[in-house]
Amino acid sequence: MPTVRVRIAPSPTGPLHIGTARTALFNLLYARRHGGTFILRLEDTDVARSTTEFERDILHGLRDLGIDWDEGPDPDGGPDRGPYGPYRQMARLERYAEAADRLRAANQAYPCYCTPDELDAERKRLEAARLPPRYSGRCAALTPEDRAAFESEGRRPVLRFRIPDGPVAFDDLVRGRVEIDGSALGGDLVIARADGTPLYHFTVVVDDADMAITHVIRGEDHLSNTPKHILLLRALGYDEPRFAHLPLILNPDRSKMSKRKSQTAVGEYLADGFLGEAIVNYLAFLGWSPGTEEEIFSLAEIQERFDLDAVQKGGAVFDRERLLWLNGQWIRRLSADELVDRLRPFLARDLEAGRIDRMPTDDEVLVLVPVIQERLPTLGAVGELIGFLFVDRVEVDPAVIVPKRWDSATTVAGLRAARDTIAAVGAVSYEAEELEPPLRALAEAKGWKAGDLFMAIRVATTGRTATPPLFDTLVALGRDRTLARLDAAVARLIRGSG
Repeated sequence: MPTVRVRIAPSPTGPLHIGTARTALFNLLYARRHGGTFILRLEDTDVARSTTEFERDILHGLRDLGIDWDEGPDPDGGPDRGPYGPYRQMARLERYAEAADRLRAANQAYPCYCTPDELDAERKRLEAARLPPRYSGRCAALTPEDRAAFESEGRRPVLRFRIPDGPVAFDDLVRGRVEIDGSALGGDLVIARADGTPLYHFTVVVDDADMAITHVIRGEDHLSNTPKHILLLRALGYDEPRFAHLPLILNPDRSKMSKRKSQTAVGEYLADGFLGEAIVNYLAFLGWSPGTEEEIFSLAEIQERFDLDAVQKGGAVFDRERLLWLNGQWIRRLSADELVDRLRPFLARDLEAGRIDRMPTDDEVLVLVPVIQERLPTLGAVGELIGFLFVDRVEVDPAVIVPKRWDSATTVAGLRAARDTIAAVGAVSYEAEELEPPLRALAEAKGWKAGDLFMAIRVATTGRTATPPLFDTLVALGRDRTLARLDAAVARLIRGSG
């Protein structure tokens, strides 16, 4: 078998999509498993919709996931790397023009002068007859005189590739034997616009041949395109790569994953605080299984086991809750110092947004790691968990601070008693194990449920109903700030009931 060369070819017309990232990952895994080369190229011929911002999002997003390529554009704007460049299609227009000229010279492609109105009328006739859309071939046999007449009218032709009738068959590495008849492909295929810019089906074939791609691994939604590409490959005299079509990624209702129903942009997951390692781990399981009950895999560990023969045919349902669970597992795997490093930008974002009043030092966060690491679902949740430690004032909602079994007066009495109990714990011995026993004893002596007293203290000191363990929270706040916040909460309750 020749040296494996695979590719991912995203179009920079939108942000990096979960489906694109999964396809890139499977290509990378296959290349690494077989000692091959993974190529990235950008299909940027849709000039109206392609942007440098989307290109940057795709390149940086893949790199943030640890999905790096051997050949292709440099994500930081340097020169392309690899011997088969350029790796942007708009820099390869001459190659497409050469290939198009070869097809024209062999009468395997021809100019089509049909107007949009004529094509629309043709489509509507087929719809009325309940027939699938198909180009009639009305321009397939024009004489030189016919073409000259259309040219004199100012019509500018597109270029169509002749699609022959008859079956096109190939052995898919995931789906097995696939056979599609040429009559089902919609008629002769437009491969270049009137202004000469090439279209996807044409460029992908020329690029794959020029870059010596041996295996085309892509989503199942491309399955119906493959016969068109095979016919173009044959017409141009190119070698045919092996094809493998991955299962679709589905919404929980088993519809195709779309941004209308799901969060699909990889950048949004990263911005929410999902780890790249967790996303990659989860994406690998969208269509592939290691054949064991194991669930936590690094990229290197997946590379050792991955192969296409373990890729499923059926659709893979995207379960955000499962990804969230995996993310928590990966957060637990981080060392304390690494977790602090990864939390820093999220705390900085909270500071910029005004959700905290000062940026904590690394040492302040490091001390908190033992009480937050097991509780963080995402890195972005850190502000919700510990942000109260880094604000000057806590806003206490009287409706939240009063436990269900208490009234306002009982809450005031409870907080005052708790304040006295906490104040009695000396500053030197202000530790969690010194705080809990006297506060529990207070609740028992007063006939209160300990949970009610503790919830009132929690809301009074943090403004929240959910925090790390209460006594660790009070220690992190410090004795003076705890007492000051209890005093402020009592005053707020008295004002509210006055």
